[in-house]
Amino acid sequence: MHPSDIGRSYDSIAHLWLKSHIQSNGIEQFKRAIQFVRNGKFALDIGCGSNTRFTDLLTDHGFLVEGIDISKEMVTLAKVSRPEIAFHHEDICAWEFPRSYDFISAWDSIWHLPLEQQKPVLQKICKGLTLGGIFIFTLGGLDSPSEKPDSSMGPLVHYSTLGIPLALQLLSEFGCVCRHLEFDQYPENHLYIIAQKTKHVL
Repeated sequence: MHPSDIGRSYDSIAHLWLKSHIQSNGIEQFKRAIQFVRNGKFALDIGCGSNTRFTDLLTDHGFLVEGIDISKEMVTLAKVSRPEIAFHHEDICAWEFPRSYDFISAWDSIWHLPLEQQKPVLQKICKGLTLGGIFIFTLGGLDSPSEKPDSSMGPLVHYSTLGIPLALQLLSEFGCVCRHLEFDQYPENHLYIIAQKTKHVL
């Protein structure tokens, strides 16, 4: 599926992410990632969605936050909740970063990209980090690349993963080191990684 198709699928269910039980999802993992930050100022939440819990948390820790999402309805609802925050309705595959960021998150978001876009987007994100910057993201915790369609949430969406070995290899190639890796919903294959940029790569 093209990212714009994913956006339209999420338009139809954007309101579901405003429910109260979502408020705790990913928060403890974000708190762990924030502990690795030194002198952080700018943060970017990729696939920010309609729920601003991550924006709220990052703002509380002193970050100037921006969000980006491929779903127009997600962005509209996020702006209603936090009108002072810059939320961008854009495709991360094509969007050019306006600055470098000290903290970038992609929680349950970039795994919707086509498999062929996973590597270039990961490279873009790592390039967009400041030296010492932190990146937290989720991926399917498989041993090899894979992709599949899924309609368990209602509308059809697409999932893909680089797999653990390749994801770690690419992070290293792009100047980052894995600081934490965890199957946080075991036995499900929901995996999150916290990576830190340790060097600039041409």
